Amino acid sequence: QVQLVESGGGLVQPGGSLTLSCAASGTIFAVNAMGWYRQAPGKQRELVAVVSSDGSTNYAAAVKGRLTISRDHPENTVYAVYLRMSSLKPDDTAVYYCNADLRVTYTHSSDYWGQGTHVTVSS
Repeated sequence: QVQLVESGGGLVQPGGSLTLSCAASGTIFAVNAMGWYRQAPGKQRELVAVVSSDGSTNYAAAVKGRLTISRDHPENTVYAVYLRMSSLKPDDTAVYYCNADLRVTYTHSSDYWGQGTHVTVSS
């Protein structure tokens, strides 16, 4: 069993900062990739940023230079990914979802999603 738990969303003023956290726990053999997606009202879910097993990162053009993704392995059975957001704009308002591509057996990988955390950028 694997669980993804997100935290850190909230209300922030334009130009402000916020950090999202996501912890994946359970029977995890390895992390292939972890990332963040977002879905704004009336829009499709889109990739925000992803970090691969080799540490390489990829960002959506709209967030480059403002958002930073990082990863950690704080405990033996927990893998974490963070999204540090700065210079936030109203267009960043969305539900942010953590995604993890995890190897859960020696030969099998699965895709997991968090429950979503709301980020509202407004004055």
